[in-house]
Amino acid sequence: MRIIFSLFAVTLALFGTTPLPASAKEPDAACALTKSETKKAIRQAEDLMAGYLAKVDEIIGAPEQYGFAIAVSACGKIVWNQGYGYADIENGARVTEQTKFRVGSVSKTLTSAALGQLVDAGKLDLDEEVQTYVPSFPRKDDPISVRQVAGHLAGIRHYNGDEFFSAAHYDSVAAGLAIFANDPLINKSGSAYAYSTYGWNLLSAVVEGASGEDFLDYMQTQVFAKANMNDTIADMNAAVIPQRTRFYSFDRESGDNNNAPYVDNSNKWAGGGFLSTPADLLRFAHAVFDGSLVEIETFSMMTTSQKTDAGENTNYGIGWATDMAPRELARAGEVYSADQMARVAAIVGDDRIIGHSGGSVGGLTLFISAPNSIGEVIVAAVSNNDGFFPAFALPVAAEFIDAAGVD
Repeated sequence: MRIIFSLFAVTLALFGTTPLPASAKEPDAACALTKSETKKAIRQAEDLMAGYLAKVDEIIGAPEQYGFAIAVSACGKIVWNQGYGYADIENGARVTEQTKFRVGSVSKTLTSAALGQLVDAGKLDLDEEVQTYVPSFPRKDDPISVRQVAGHLAGIRHYNGDEFFSAAHYDSVAAGLAIFANDPLINKSGSAYAYSTYGWNLLSAVVEGASGEDFLDYMQTQVFAKANMNDTIADMNAAVIPQRTRFYSFDRESGDNNNAPYVDNSNKWAGGGFLSTPADLLRFAHAVFDGSLVEIETFSMMTTSQKTDAGENTNYGIGWATDMAPRELARAGEVYSADQMARVAAIVGDDRIIGHSGGSVGGLTLFISAPNSIGEVIVAAVSNNDGFFPAFALPVAAEFIDAAGVD
């Protein structure tokens, strides 16, 4: 079977459960896990992981030529947090629960909390033109609103050519906008969904304009610190960042597992430039689900699909994909047997799954929350090799959904 998902080998470690903050709302009474049910779900998840990792080992031709971590929250607690393989293959340093990975476009989800906070504070109107907050950004043939940019409806382009592999350093958010600021829109604003990381780079300038603070400073003090995300930080190349993983890339044509190309993510903090851990991503989820970071009504709006001008759902809100199940079922189906996928599909059913995936040079991430009662089961999976995607995340989530008895 062809695997297009995450990488991870074996350093099994089960950590203690982590409760929600005291301010958190209690999870739905229908969501409950006994110790025996938790252990059973973990055993089944480990079996899924073992099967996946064996296939990755077979493709690479050697064991543990990658690093990965996964964490699961169920019924308001982190119940599984496990690392696999190597953070640094050359030096034999294994992945731990503190290993920091590139989370790619999940950075958009983290940044969405800043937008929501500024909306709640009355400092940001999503339906204002972006120039209200970033006067230096050139006007286009069509006006573009903050909401449209956040929902990939503004017509701002994505990467061209080798821009994804840029090694240029930018000293500020504003400097990074120069890459695309003078380009025309690729379609009339509002007319079509067109995914754009550069759009989210523009939103980091919106955060600066609305808040009056440096974007990274704002994210640290108002998002990461408030969510107790002590292992999340901008991926600054020059900085000494403890526990930062090395980054790898598997070449399927040659069969070589290489160090990933050198890149500088300073042009895209908001769109794809943060380092984090699975547990920190779950802490973030807890903080947005329980109203600690943004108001519940605001979060509901952010996780509701936007629409094109023609009324078509985009399946994307503001930094959150709003219906991930079809794609993730298809991805997992490329790895697992028909019988295994029938079980996953039966458990997930028609439930709405929200979250985001992330692709980086030397990393892939999947962050999902299911099912209808948002936040009852959350999975975050990260990899330090961009050759494989964590296809196991939804099957693992299904085991905990089943164990928790979530309807």
